[in-house]
Amino acid sequence: MATGKHRTTKRSSGGSYASTVTTIVFVCIFLLGVWMLNSNSYASSNKPTNRISQNSSARYSFRKVPIAFEDNPGDLPEDAIQPDDGSGTRFDHPGSGSNETKPQVDKQPHVEKEVEEIQIPEESRMTENQNTERIPKVDNTTGIEDHARKGEHQEKKIHKQTHVTGGDKTNVVNNEEQYTSDEEQEKSENDMKMDVTGGNDKGGMVSDDEHDTTEDEQEQSQKEETSKDPTQQNEEKPVESETHSQKETKQPAEEVKTESETNTTVIATIASTEDSKVAAGGGTMMVDGSSSGIPMESNESKKEWKTQAGESVNEKERQQDRSDVAETTAYHKWELCNVTSGADYVPCLDNENAIKKLAGRHHFEHRERHCPEVGPTCLVPIPEGYKSPIPWPQSRDRIWFHNVPHKSLANIKGHQNWVKVTGEFLTFPGGGTQFIHGALHYIDMLQQAVPDIEWGKHTRVVLDVGCGVASFGGYLFDKNTLTMSFAPNDEHESQIQFALERGIPAITAVMGTRRLPFPSNVYDLIHCARCRVPWHKEGGILLLEVNRLLRPGGYFVWSATPVYRKYGEDSIIWNEMSALTVAMCWELVTVTKDEVNGVAAAIYRKPESNECYSGRKKQEPPMCKPDDDPNAAWYIPLQACMHNNPIGDIERGSRWPEEWPARVQTPPYWLTKSQIGIYGNPFPDDFKADYDHWKQVVSKSYMSDLGLNWTNVRNVMDMNAGYGGFAAALKDLKLWVLNVVSTSSPDTLPIIFERGLFGIYHDWCESFSTYPRTYDLLHADHLFFMLAKRCKITPVVVEIDRIVRPGGKLIVRDDSSTIMEVEQLLKSLHWEVHLTSSKNQEGILSAQKSTWRPDIYATGS
Repeated sequence: MATGKHRTTKRSSGGSYASTVTTIVFVCIFLLGVWMLNSNSYASSNKPTNRISQNSSARYSFRKVPIAFEDNPGDLPEDAIQPDDGSGTRFDHPGSGSNETKPQVDKQPHVEKEVEEIQIPEESRMTENQNTERIPKVDNTTGIEDHARKGEHQEKKIHKQTHVTGGDKTNVVNNEEQYTSDEEQEKSENDMKMDVTGGNDKGGMVSDDEHDTTEDEQEQSQKEETSKDPTQQNEEKPVESETHSQKETKQPAEEVKTESETNTTVIATIASTEDSKVAAGGGTMMVDGSSSGIPMESNESKKEWKTQAGESVNEKERQQDRSDVAETTAYHKWELCNVTSGADYVPCLDNENAIKKLAGRHHFEHRERHCPEVGPTCLVPIPEGYKSPIPWPQSRDRIWFHNVPHKSLANIKGHQNWVKVTGEFLTFPGGGTQFIHGALHYIDMLQQAVPDIEWGKHTRVVLDVGCGVASFGGYLFDKNTLTMSFAPNDEHESQIQFALERGIPAITAVMGTRRLPFPSNVYDLIHCARCRVPWHKEGGILLLEVNRLLRPGGYFVWSATPVYRKYGEDSIIWNEMSALTVAMCWELVTVTKDEVNGVAAAIYRKPESNECYSGRKKQEPPMCKPDDDPNAAWYIPLQACMHNNPIGDIERGSRWPEEWPARVQTPPYWLTKSQIGIYGNPFPDDFKADYDHWKQVVSKSYMSDLGLNWTNVRNVMDMNAGYGGFAAALKDLKLWVLNVVSTSSPDTLPIIFERGLFGIYHDWCESFSTYPRTYDLLHADHLFFMLAKRCKITPVVVEIDRIVRPGGKLIVRDDSSTIMEVEQLLKSLHWEVHLTSSKNQEGILSAQKSTWRPDIYATGS
């Protein structure tokens, strides 16, 4: 027993000794390994890192990813197309909800396993001087939660550095971080590879000095970064330009990503860069691959561009607190409008209460705009028997009678070939009071008399005053000439409604006491055929308005009985008109007779210089005061005076535009690189980016992806036109676009006319001057968000419902929350929503109007 005990004790002592030695050896090996690891890591800073080791290359492969651009989003993973704000909200189809997505973070044991598997060859280290922009790293001491928090913070920071708020949209102001070549993109990808493998200035390891930076200091640094002004962030230099001291004070941290995380980061980075490129030339990428639209006016541009709201001292004050216009759209009770005008209700022209209070009517005040203080929210009924409009060009010759069920004009003007009732159709023989035997013959006669008119080349944009049913403008389309026709509301029953139903551009307006809603010096030719306007009265105040609108060197065509009847009142009018035009320095080019129609036309030309004005013996009409802006047109009273013609080399109107169609893509000569465009870039760059953007969007998205049938689209309105790029992109289609420039937006309407397009000023907090059911398509690019600051959205949507034909379409591009609000309203109106999508807080909506109407009328009138 004793011997046994002794052996047992001896073995125990020997085993303990051996165990102690073994422990010491393993500790030494472990310390040696740590020292070697540290040594290799520090040594890595002296050798360049160009690739990842063979063992880890399979796990961290960096393939080139198809870049999402415009309407081709590429093959992106789900998380690469989520909003930058992390909300994860998407609208892939009508009624789809939002899904919150949270960043997935690997558990700590998985991260540690990945650290053990990464091998960093000696030749794959980065030199100390190779300091490039990296994916954010996380200090291992802060833990996984801090890792996720910093990743989210960095994502937001990258988003801020790429985009800053400018006006109501997003503007790109920092282009220094964009990839400008494949070589730079490859360099950036290699930099990100080095970050994943732990490459940094210190070899991927954290030194003792660097650990001195506490977590509180890191959080304070992050707070300071996020509190910076966005414009200041974009003015910061890239990482490469940092000083050596800045590099040393940075807090490096080690981060290891799985293959899926890394590839997602690469894709997201490239996509973010492409978003910046698209925004610089055309907006933010959408979920459906289309661009979200050129960013809204920049703050810088607002200082340089005038607005009609700022110019017009008579515009109504509509600034309201947003809290006062909160709406419960989901529970809105829709009713039919209880008005005497019935299915033809035009709120701003049929305001009976306001009209009754007018002091007089001899200046046609009762035909001018008198809008309700609050936009109506009732719905206009649809005429019984209404049918889908006849498509162009057949509609020029006939329309459905029940769509415009009025016979009075046919009874009054039937003998003059204006309009006739033929069975279930209203037909238009192509004539008018002055061209009973056809408008085309009359149009050709004018060019034969003055070859310089040159329809469709030299003369592109025409204004037809007192147009009747607009046959003159309808047939000028054959000459590639765009005509804006207008006449008073109900002066002859529904003449403008006839014109629009035919597919001819027209608005309801009158030459009364206010200026027409157009800028000065924009129309190439202005036409009046028996328009019944008393040009010669009251100092020629109405003809002086024509002078304001007419381009220097442009023509005024007056076809009326005083031109060819030299007796009685006609003779008196001709003599007074002759004296007035001479005093205005207009040149009577010719008086041409049309033997076929038995009429004649006097053709005048506006001077291009100011020599005649100063040389007049009698200064009548007088010259306008210097502070009278000829471009101010919204609720501006008429003035019986003339403005000097622009004569400087860079003054708008001093030169004739390029011939059509070259003028549509030619930046106006009077806006140079010294002028900042409405999106914050030098004007020529702004103009080109806008044009390229809309050509891309129209061809790759609007023509195929929105569920719209364009074969029946004729009358189009761009509700927030900017430079007119949307209309320019549609110029080769058999349609016309009325470009609306909001009175609260930069005054770009002169640019639109310079391009050979046309448009009008309007405040969408009021009703538009057109009959119901007169447009096939309305396009609203970032309009509602802007309007929500001043008035309720519901009346605007109701106005859209009023002027769009049953079966007509609406395209809205705006911020996501506004898109949701508009969608909710449209669905309550029984519109069919074809598409809604959203990304980066930007959305797009496509919808089609139905024939639905409520059964009850609103109480009162």
